[in-house]
Amino acid sequence: MAKPGKIGLIRVMHAMRYSVQGIKAEWQHEAAFRQEVWLFVVALPLALWLGDTALEKALMIFVVGLVLVVETINSSIEAIVDRISDEKHELSGRAKDLGSAAVMLTLGLAAVVWLFLLFG
Repeated sequence: MAKPGKIGLIRVMHAMRYSVQGIKAEWQHEAAFRQEVWLFVVALPLALWLGDTALEKALMIFVVGLVLVVETINSSIEAIVDRISDEKHELSGRAKDLGSAAVMLTLGLAAVVWLFLLFG
């Protein structure tokens, strides 16, 4: 059930504002995100140039974009863990490590897709 309050276009506009705030915060505070944005900036024209079909181009762009999505989720996990406590705890470390592993797996997936499409 939806929360009472903003509905329709007003809710969409507020959600968009919150999303932009999140992207700005991530750009400002997360070096890995900035690096992956540059990877996307380089990969986008390369995918359009190197992909043979529209599906190949879309897949090459999608997997690199997916890295940005997973990095954003990882950054949110790290922020929540840091907000809860700054003391070392096994579960906090595990949460951060798992988020990092998700980013690494997604980067590996992107590499595999690009390799298969370019050389397969």
